[in-house]
Amino acid sequence: MSWGESIARIPADVEQPDKILGSFTARQVAILGGTGGLLYSAYMAVGDRAPLIVCAAVALPVSVVGILLAIGQHDGVSLDRYLLAAIQFQRSPKHLVSVSEDIPMPPTWISASAGPQPASLKLPARGVAGDGLIDLGPDGVAAVAEVSTVSFALRTPDEQDALVAVFGRWLNSLSGPAQVLVRAERVDLSDTIGALEDNARRLPHPALASAALEHADFLANLSARHDLLRRQVLLIIREPAVGANGRDAAAARALRRLDEASRVLGACGLTTRLLDARAVGALLCSCFDPTAPALPEDEIALPGEVITRGDQW
Repeated sequence: MSWGESIARIPADVEQPDKILGSFTARQVAILGGTGGLLYSAYMAVGDRAPLIVCAAVALPVSVVGILLAIGQHDGVSLDRYLLAAIQFQRSPKHLVSVSEDIPMPPTWISASAGPQPASLKLPARGVAGDGLIDLGPDGVAAVAEVSTVSFALRTPDEQDALVAVFGRWLNSLSGPAQVLVRAERVDLSDTIGALEDNARRLPHPALASAALEHADFLANLSARHDLLRRQVLLIIREPAVGANGRDAAAARALRRLDEASRVLGACGLTTRLLDARAVGALLCSCFDPTAPALPEDEIALPGEVITRGDQW
């Protein structure tokens, strides 16, 4: 190291709040200072008329609550933010419906108890365009792509270093918001089992047919005894919409960034597939109800598409 150079330690958690007083952050100092100021003001107001033991008995639980709110955590969230989120949850409506306007109050002639009043469900997504991009309204558009995976643990150290270097090069090239989402979804083996049973009848040898049927029975028993899941990795690119022609410009930038990510991540052996409108619609539906069976993409109507009953109409 040459003269004039210095070493700066960078924390592993770059989003860690700054410490302004010892190991306490500004939020913790504000909570502790506010608690101390409250106790001091209360003592100055009633200290002359109340015994010291009574003041100490009242100040002790208040001090403990202030200290817990300042330094305590619950699942990685500070207790003051956790308590604020709990209060907001209790005060927020629990029955949400998808409407574009405010829900009117029920008429007065209804004698039955109406129960809690529902509220409108505010979603960040306004709809899915024909090109598969999610319209976020004033927040722009988002492009969703499904990314394959690689076995990192089975690679040699040199190959692992190369994969990390390529991924780091992609992170350094980001020019806008991006999200890597890893989600688990249920797997339905009914189509696979049905295809095995149908194809087993056309196999040329009885032993092959017997093996196919046994494998179909194995899959049926496995699906009946366990909740089968598969892991899906999604890459979401978001671009803000600015100006009169903001939506088209944001869509072009999002698709260009996704194409660049596909080329860079391709060096890792990863394949990136842009989801079309039906695939994005099925993905959003599955996110609303993760435990429900996945709907076929061909049974999901696109925005503005006329829904008919087919032959039964």
